[in-house]
Amino acid sequence: MTDKHVRIYTDGACEGNPGPGGIGFVILLEGSEVEFLQGYRHTTNNRMELMAAIAGLEKLEEKCTATIFSDSKYLVDAVTQGWAATWRENGYVRKGGIRVPNADLWERLLPLIEEYEVNFSWVKGHAGDPHNERADHLSYAAIEGEGLLEDTGYLKQLELEKLAPSKITEVGQPCRKCQTPVVKKKPRGKPKPGQPSYYEYYLFCPHCETRYFVEKAKREVNQGNLF
Repeated sequence: MTDKHVRIYTDGACEGNPGPGGIGFVILLEGSEVEFLQGYRHTTNNRMELMAAIAGLEKLEEKCTATIFSDSKYLVDAVTQGWAATWRENGYVRKGGIRVPNADLWERLLPLIEEYEVNFSWVKGHAGDPHNERADHLSYAAIEGEGLLEDTGYLKQLELEKLAPSKITEVGQPCRKCQTPVVKKKPRGKPKPGQPSYYEYYLFCPHCETRYFVEKAKREVNQGNLF
C-alpha cells in the first residue's frame, strides 16, 4: 500500500436542474493544491456531483489513496451505504427493468474508487469549510466560463427515455435495459396456499432476461376454487 494520501474536495452545480452545469475540485497533497473547473451546456446537479468526483480521481497521476469530501448526500451515501455496489451487481437495473439514473457515471466512478481505495466523507455545504467553499465557487464559475462541453451521457440518456416507454406493458415494446423487444411468458407452478394473487403471465426480454410484471396480468385468487 502506498504511503501517499490525497484529499479531494469536490462540488457540482447546475442552474435549472436540468440546465447549464459545472464541476470544481481542489486536490490537497503534501502541502500543494491543484484546482480544476469545467462547465457543461445541459446536465443535472447529481451528474455534476458525480463528474466532479470522477474528474478529481482521474487527475491523479501516481498511485495513492484518497478521501473525497463532498456536500452531496446523493454521492456520499450511495457509496458509503453500499447502494452503488448493489446497483452494479444488478447491472444498474432496478425492479421493473428501469435503469439506474446516471449509470454511465457510476460505471466510471466505481473502478476509480477501487483503484485508489477511496474513502468518502460528507461535509455540510456553505458551513465555512474553506476547501468546500472553494470547490463550490469553482463549480459555479465553470457555468459562467467559456468552453462549455456537452454532457454526452446525459444527452444519450434523454434519447433513450424518449425511445423507451415509462412502463413495459405490451409484447414487442423495447426492454428498458437493452432495447430488445419483450415477449410473453407464463410463470411455472400454481399459486401457493394463502397467496392472494398471482400473475397469469409476465413480459420477458430474451436478450438480458429482465422480467416485467404487468398489472393487467395480475389475477386475484379465488380461495374456494384454489384446489
